[in-house]
Amino acid sequence: MSYKDIYEAAQADPEKFWMEQAEKIDWIRKPTKALFDDRAPFYEWFRDGVVNTCYNAVDRHVEQGRGDQAAIIYDSPITGTKDMVTFAQLQEQTARLGGALQRQGIKKGDRVIIYMPMVPQALVAMLACARIGAVHSVVFGGFAANELATRIDDAEPKAIIAASCGIEPSRVVSYKPLLDGAIELARHKPEFTVILQRDQLAADLKEGRDYDWNAFQADAPLADCVPTGGMDPVYILYTSGTTGQPKGVVRPAGGHLVALNWTMKNIYDVEPGDVYWAASDVGWIVGHSYICYAPLFHGNTTVVFEGKPVGTPDAGTFWRVISEHNVKVLFTAPTAFRAIKRVDPTGEFLKKYDTSCLQSLFLAGERADPATIEWAEKHLKVPVIDHWWQTETGYAIVANPYGIEKMPVKLGSPTVPMPGYDVHILSEDGKELPAGELGAIAVKLPLPPGTLPTLWNAEERFRKSYLDTFPGYYETGDAGYKDENGYLYIMARTDDVINVAGHRLSTGQMEEVLAGHPDVAECAVIGTADDLKGQMPLGFLCLNAGVTRSPKEIVAECVKLVRDKIGPVAAFKTAIVVDRLPKTRSGKVLRGIMSKIADGESWKMPATIDDPAILDEIATALRLVGYPET
Repeated sequence: MSYKDIYEAAQADPEKFWMEQAEKIDWIRKPTKALFDDRAPFYEWFRDGVVNTCYNAVDRHVEQGRGDQAAIIYDSPITGTKDMVTFAQLQEQTARLGGALQRQGIKKGDRVIIYMPMVPQALVAMLACARIGAVHSVVFGGFAANELATRIDDAEPKAIIAASCGIEPSRVVSYKPLLDGAIELARHKPEFTVILQRDQLAADLKEGRDYDWNAFQADAPLADCVPTGGMDPVYILYTSGTTGQPKGVVRPAGGHLVALNWTMKNIYDVEPGDVYWAASDVGWIVGHSYICYAPLFHGNTTVVFEGKPVGTPDAGTFWRVISEHNVKVLFTAPTAFRAIKRVDPTGEFLKKYDTSCLQSLFLAGERADPATIEWAEKHLKVPVIDHWWQTETGYAIVANPYGIEKMPVKLGSPTVPMPGYDVHILSEDGKELPAGELGAIAVKLPLPPGTLPTLWNAEERFRKSYLDTFPGYYETGDAGYKDENGYLYIMARTDDVINVAGHRLSTGQMEEVLAGHPDVAECAVIGTADDLKGQMPLGFLCLNAGVTRSPKEIVAECVKLVRDKIGPVAAFKTAIVVDRLPKTRSGKVLRGIMSKIADGESWKMPATIDDPAILDEIATALRLVGYPET
């Protein structure tokens, strides 16, 4: 069947389509139907089904005689370590850790925060939680103590599983002081922590609260897979909110299994047993969906890579991993390829390795610029496929369905909507816009299985964030247009979340930190175009009257403040002291216009601006620090 046939079949009879896909996973009790709409707009999929996520990711492959197949390949150029975990070993490891957690009082529905680097034990921890029905929430290891504390207070975990450290190319990052600081800051206190001690830096354990990873599991009983309902959450993953308060995206068990399993063949065109590598981090949605869950659901071998595209040790690291481990599909962010291209523009490192096993490269996490796609195509000599999705959806909204039909690639477009996603371009008043016209990208409800049904303990916030702007639609927060062939083009965020190297970061969150500086009266943070990282944050600071200290000194303190409070992931390095900020008459800061000025793009004077002269002042301030003239 063609893409068009499959897409139209899913639109015409979603019940039939998704029940057929549900046959491809193993249920403890099969659902009687796919969609439950009695609580619309809070739609539910496979609600009356009973399932276990870990069983589908691990145990069923062992039972089907594939226990000796590699489930996880671990490759850490940073530590010089390589390892492999078979499905049979993964079954034993998840059962052992699950049993130890149960022995310590963790039961179905309890939350467990995971704060770990890119090591196989991070996946073991995620799967062990899923095995016993606990709800995990992975927090990226680069986040500072107060960011972790915010998530502790929202998720209220009974336990935290962490590592003693993470390892960067130039330094070892001690996690334990960050963890201790977060627990001290948080109102909610976890009952205990489990710490994986790494050779590079051991952590001091607090007696009675902190347990060593190995000692904690010693002689623990092997846990069976606990039955969970189709709508029971597998995990909570926090995504940046424009207010600075992160949003806890909930992932329900049944739809998560069905949808992700479907994507592996139909989008990525891999067969069970193939090696699939998502070069991301378990702290982000790509790491959840395509390092841990989807490849294992489908019986693929997944790669856990602890390194960087350049500098560990060189710009040939990706090619070595592909060649050594027989990688069929690589999925990463465009920023990784921009970094490689910057260091090795002529692709000399690629010539050292045989990458003929690679079938395709998929990009996501930020807009894939045509220059990067063309460079990758030229040197890898494989299709380079952009696709678009969000933390909230968990998998592609728009993609090139390579396992169904290899559709023509159009540079700048992630191609076409996937089954279940009815994508529309709407004007501000909710009217459908014609082909070629820019508008808000919205998806007609209900969203397909596996997407977020709500936010953790925040139903009203879910409604306000995603459903209220366009009744009957999910608001993506992105702007774009469709061409005459139905190809979608994503042009910008419609809110103030910026994208730094594939990581969505809230400017509001950074502004909150900057506003805490004693000399700062008012501030704004915008995203500016960056050849390597896609976007970089840029701060504007208005100082309190009477401040006589050097602006340079204050900027340096503000940069350090953001690094300390949010972490290096924010990549906040530049701020400019200005007299005032451009605003509308209602007081809204014109961040979009400021970004255009910084990027040297053309812009129109907004009708609602309070004082047009302020924009000239902003342009002058930007030129003084090296930004282009519009």
